[in-house]
Amino acid sequence: MSDSVIGPEKTITLHFEIRLDNGDVVDSNFANQPVTFTVGDGNMLAGFEAAIFGLKVGDRQTFQITPEHGFGMPNPSNIQKVGLESFSGIDLEVGLVIGFQDASGELPGVVMAFDDKNVSVDFNHPLAGKNLEFEVQILEVAA
Repeated sequence: MSDSVIGPEKTITLHFEIRLDNGDVVDSNFANQPVTFTVGDGNMLAGFEAAIFGLKVGDRQTFQITPEHGFGMPNPSNIQKVGLESFSGIDLEVGLVIGFQDASGELPGVVMAFDDKNVSVDFNHPLAGKNLEFEVQILEVAA
């Protein structure tokens, strides 16, 4: 274990919890295995990485990330109408998350509305437009 300070290209092991403004927990690993990542490898939000710069082993901190530094703002062009025939065998309901295949793999979409011809599907990230509160506990910082 190292007492190095978090900065570019450091490998970090930590526990985290993500909450919405209303306190709802979106994700947490405090009761499970910690996560390990390298700063700048693209696996974490840049806003998250910037917020933990300067922390060291043993630090536990809570901070806010705005949509601009998180998952961005919802883009209206990411809401698409898809023909109802593409959903045969699926019991549609508003809020249902469905995986769609695209060139890069699977893309989740949320059913926003549907009628007898079309289904409106939102392909924005579910946390787009949300202010997020992160709580982190730094377990290890390595070069």
